Amino acid sequence: MADQGWQWLTRFKSNRAVDPDGTGNRPIYLLDIPPEGLVVHLRGYGFVKVLVTLDADQEEARFWAASDLAMTEAQRQQLAGAALAIEEYHRGLKQCCAVERCQARSEQSQRNHILWAIRAFIRLEWQRLQTGRSWYESKKAIVREAIRAHRADPVFTLPTTA
Repeated sequence: MADQGWQWLTRFKSNRAVDPDGTGNRPIYLLDIPPEGLVVHLRGYGFVKVLVTLDADQEEARFWAASDLAMTEAQRQQLAGAALAIEEYHRGLKQCCAVERCQARSEQSQRNHILWAIRAFIRLEWQRLQTGRSWYESKKAIVREAIRAHRADPVFTLPTTA
């Protein structure tokens, strides 16, 4: 990634070993990281900038690392917000539209399944923006209406066993 000029931002666990001053690796939680961040050496990669944030109740520190050594806290917040939006999109696509549940074997069938799942998600998102109902509420309403319509006029009936 570095040789292609790509930048990245990721979370570090608190025990991640970094070298802040050339004296050897130590866990990141032991470092005194200023609000503007600290440039440290990451073994096997090179220099990265480490930023620290506190969670909502100000008890647990969260460590962020970026390949951009000039990154500011405002830039980190913007990128973290974009990453959260992408994660929410993928969660909705998987949970509400079953994108990962394709049982087809052919490449074309899998591609079609993915595209139809994305289309269904776009419909759910549009519905959410129009009505304020969540993806889950909209999906439940669709399924409920389909069950109601089937019970009123069944297309398929099973023979009785008794």
